Amino acid sequence: MKKKIAAIASIIIILAIVGYILFFQGKKESTTYTYGEVTQGNLNVTITSSGTLEALSTVDVGTQVSGTIAKLFVDFNSEVKKGQLLAILDTVNLSSQVREAKAGLIKSQAEYNQKNVINERNKKLFEKNFISELDLLQSQTDVESARGNLRSAEIALEKAKTNLGYAYIHAPISGKIINRSVEQGQTVAASLSAPTLFTIAEDLSSMRIMANVDESDIGQIKEGQHVSFTVQSYSDRTFEGEVTQIRLKSSVSSNVVNYTVVINAANKEKLLLPGMTATVDFYCDHRENVLLIPNTALRFEPSETMLSEIKKNMDKDIASLPDSIKNRFKKMPPSPFPGSTANGTKVSKENMTKIYYKDSNGNYKMGVAITGLTDGKNTEIISSRELKKGMKIIIGTQDNSSSNSTKKTTSSSPQNGPPPMMM
Repeated sequence: MKKKIAAIASIIIILAIVGYILFFQGKKESTTYTYGEVTQGNLNVTITSSGTLEALSTVDVGTQVSGTIAKLFVDFNSEVKKGQLLAILDTVNLSSQVREAKAGLIKSQAEYNQKNVINERNKKLFEKNFISELDLLQSQTDVESARGNLRSAEIALEKAKTNLGYAYIHAPISGKIINRSVEQGQTVAASLSAPTLFTIAEDLSSMRIMANVDESDIGQIKEGQHVSFTVQSYSDRTFEGEVTQIRLKSSVSSNVVNYTVVINAANKEKLLLPGMTATVDFYCDHRENVLLIPNTALRFEPSETMLSEIKKNMDKDIASLPDSIKNRFKKMPPSPFPGSTANGTKVSKENMTKIYYKDSNGNYKMGVAITGLTDGKNTEIISSRELKKGMKIIIGTQDNSSSNSTKKTTSSSPQNGPPPMMM
């Protein structure tokens, strides 16, 4: 009986121990850190905008006279030369106006000749005192009036001929027809404004982008600046361009002030078409062959446990140094401090940051770095005693729980203030 009781008691103790382990160990959490790498390469700082592609020179071809389109000689995408005949308006009415103007000119010429003969005769009669001076003055006035009517008739004939010439629509420039607004037999009216019949793009081997840049970024855009852009039709290709003009007239959209930036781009393959939407990157600054760290490393904030371990490691490192080096470090300033310069860059609280990593012995350490440009993904390291190419640095944490199979990666907000002194 006693053996049975002892066995039962042993089982109860074992179950209690197992329950304790399962319960309390299931509640225990461990932290795993995620790492990034210090790399070396080029960094481009860009401003992104969008705009519409169009030909460098586009001309709308219209008509100054009304009429019916009698003949069309070109269609969409037709290549045309300067002076080439594009269309003809019906010339019946215009030709009759020319004939009418010619008849009016003949009539005015006859009246002028008649008044001139009468005036010559009256001059002779006046010399012989057969007519008064008033009669002579009247005949001279009739001659001048007839001369004016003759001139008006000549102008009317010129105008009628010019209007007849306007019935023949010619290309003002060489290029390609990118739009045709009329059909054969259609009537066009030019009473108030010249209707557009064709749109000609002069040269599609070069295009331009009219990009909108808001006022917060326009100060970084300069003429001659290099840009790259993409279009949806060829999303896997990048095209190059150059800023040629920054227009001073602004526009307001959704309470944002925008300026138009003109970008010229080569189009030798004729892949870019008028009207395409381009996503443009303006290259504002550039760094070559510099140390780079992921921006997530700048946002990492260590736990109290890590900070405590880092401090212990720092104290241990300091304690292991010879007294001569300890005294030298005491006299030296800490790693770069605000107000000094590093590689020509002024050091301030904003561009100093703390980076956390593990050394070769597996100890957590903290380094100080002076940062420079950023492209939103990586940041340039201007100066640092600790960071080297290929080094693994901490960029976040993964909280692992044995009672839970999920993992959560976290990163902290940017650090404020100068870093502590590094030895």
